[in-house]
Amino acid sequence: MTTAIVTDTAAYLTPDQIAQYSITVLPITVILGGQQYPESELSSQTFFDYLKTDHELPTTAQVSLGQIEEAYDRLASQGVDEIISIHLSSGITSFMSNLRMFCETYTKAKIFPVDSLVASAGEANLCMLAGKLIAAGQSGAEIVPQLLALRDTQHVYFAVDNLSHLARTGRLTNRSAMIGNLLNIKPLLTFNDAGQIIAIDKERTMRRAFGFITAHLKTDLERVDYPVHATIIDANNEETALHWQQALHEQFPTVRVSRSALGPAISVHTGEKTMGVFWQRDWQSISD
Repeated sequence: MTTAIVTDTAAYLTPDQIAQYSITVLPITVILGGQQYPESELSSQTFFDYLKTDHELPTTAQVSLGQIEEAYDRLASQGVDEIISIHLSSGITSFMSNLRMFCETYTKAKIFPVDSLVASAGEANLCMLAGKLIAAGQSGAEIVPQLLALRDTQHVYFAVDNLSHLARTGRLTNRSAMIGNLLNIKPLLTFNDAGQIIAIDKERTMRRAFGFITAHLKTDLERVDYPVHATIIDANNEETALHWQQALHEQFPTVRVSRSALGPAISVHTGEKTMGVFWQRDWQSISD
C-alpha cells in the first residue's frame, strides 16, 4: 500500500518540508489587477508592494477540481493507492465541500479529504504528521483519526495591523478604519470550531495584542498534559516575528517554537504586518 499527501499553498510548507515527505502542493491562484498568478510563483515582496498601491484589490481563486484530478491521476499512475488530501479551512472557502463530492466518484485511488479548519501552520502540521505516519508504514485509515485528534488541540489568535485594508475589502467602514488607525487599534481574530474567522477582541497596540495571546497560551498550557508546539506567523513582519519568537522562548521554555509566514493567498484578506500565534499538541511527540 502506497500513500501520498496532497495539500495547497495556504499551508506555507518550506521546500525542506515538502521534500522530506514528497508532498504534492497545489497552488491557490492570486489575481493582481486582472493578472493571475499561481501563489507558488508569486513572490511575497511583489504581492506586498502591490498592496501598497491604489490598484484594484487583489483576489484569489481556489484550487480547481481540474488541478486536483490531474494531481491525483499523476500520483495514481506512479503506483499510489491512497491519497491524504489536506486543505484550507472549509469555513473560508467552498473547496472542501467540492472536493468531498469529487472524491465520491474518483476511482483511481482511495482519497481521504481532511479539512484543516485553519490555514498556515495548522495545515502544515497535519501534513507533517501524516508524512511521519506514512513513513512508519501506517495506512490512510489509521492516519486520518490521528490527524483529526491533532486538529482538535489547535488554537490560533492573530492581530491585524492596519484596519484600512479591512475597509478596502468591505469588511469595515472607511470612517471606522480611519478612527481605528488613529487609535492604533489591533483587532484580534481567531478561527471558530467551524473554521470561520471571527473577531474576539481588540487591543491598542501590537505589544498588547501579544500579551492577550500569550495569556491564552499560558492558560492552555496549565490544562494540557502533552508537549505543545507553537508557531509564530507573520505577514511580512520579520522584526516583530523575531521579537515574538524570542519572547515565547523566554516565557514558555517547555514549548517548541517555530515560525511560518502568511503569503499572498491569506494576506489578501488580512493585509500586511498581520501577526499571529498558532499552537497545538506537538506533532513530533505523537508515537508512530
